[in-house]
Amino acid sequence: MQSSQNRILTTHAGSLPRSEELVALQTTRFRGEPVDPNALAAAIESSTAEVIRRQLECGIDIGNNGEHPRESFFTYVQHRMSGFGGRSHRPGFRDMAKYPGWLRLKLPGYTGGVNLTAAPQAVSEVTYADRGPLDEELAQFSRLLRGARDHFTETFVTAPSPGIIAAAMQNVHYASIEDYIEALGAALAIEYRAITAAGHVLQLDCPDLAMERHTYFADADDATFLRFIDTVLAAIDRALEGIPRDQVRMHVCWGNYNGPHDEDVPLATILPSLVNARVGALMLSMANPRHAHEYRLLTADVMPQNMIVVAGVIDTTTNYVEHPQVVADRIIQVAQTLGDPARIIAGTDCGFDTAAGFRDVAEDVVWAKLDALVEGAAIASRALFGARSAA
Repeated sequence: MQSSQNRILTTHAGSLPRSEELVALQTTRFRGEPVDPNALAAAIESSTAEVIRRQLECGIDIGNNGEHPRESFFTYVQHRMSGFGGRSHRPGFRDMAKYPGWLRLKLPGYTGGVNLTAAPQAVSEVTYADRGPLDEELAQFSRLLRGARDHFTETFVTAPSPGIIAAAMQNVHYASIEDYIEALGAALAIEYRAITAAGHVLQLDCPDLAMERHTYFADADDATFLRFIDTVLAAIDRALEGIPRDQVRMHVCWGNYNGPHDEDVPLATILPSLVNARVGALMLSMANPRHAHEYRLLTADVMPQNMIVVAGVIDTTTNYVEHPQVVADRIIQVAQTLGDPARIIAGTDCGFDTAAGFRDVAEDVVWAKLDALVEGAAIASRALFGARSAA
């Protein structure tokens, strides 16, 4: 994993706008309705090629395939793993239930595409049954990268935490959530190893390590939730066996939706657990109004010396386009708190297209935001590195 040696590198959290054709096909497939596999493959190919081109055009340093071969950041596992069927009944988010006016305003837009609150259940033993889609995704990404005119400084591919699957894809088979997490970790290890073996940084998507405090564990206490975090991190550690720490970054967030978020667990509560993860970088939300102040916690005595901070400096739930100077100021604040700008990478709070049809930000605004990210990182680089700053 590269670090910001002479300038602040830029990246994002993974999901980027899909084409409308791809959204329609993936949503139809998620609902269990038939789709033409050739049409789906062609839509994935063209949409992925376009999203790679757009990232390079913006100047993103560390890019990916936009997650376009997948219907969402975690429910896609139903097409690769055995054991899933039926329909889950996801607990409501506590902050959403608290504000019925918000629910009336926003909820219809969040359930019009791939509905993450109605994912399949674990109805039998979960195993990684079909590597075909995984191998096809990685081969396609490599092929499209070779055909691109420009090149990323580095590439990454995402994969979910066993904890987010366990929390959102209801368990009706295993004796306990701990057993379910263990089975998921063993299955996901295949995906983790394939991604890193292909030469990409593995991004672990772990919203469960923050978001589930006000969802699955809404009626529990902090101690119970922290035990869940420890269980998930232990399963991830086992799944990452043999993978170098510096090939893995971990994304933690409180849910990628434009809601109140006043029931979010504070970063101060969970950070002592997160820093124990066997990863080379921790990616955190720092741009949204609820968590923008928490960069103050990322001090040199708290953050392990070998851990990079991927700072979310772009809000992925609002159509405001951040001014580049605002972006630069956010980067500089994190760098000054941590004490070493080389350990900072500038990113986004979360993805922009977490599931097909689930989007708060208009597509053209997304690219304007990423332009602002790159421009802001350049401003911060000049302030932090001075003459050493490279274009």
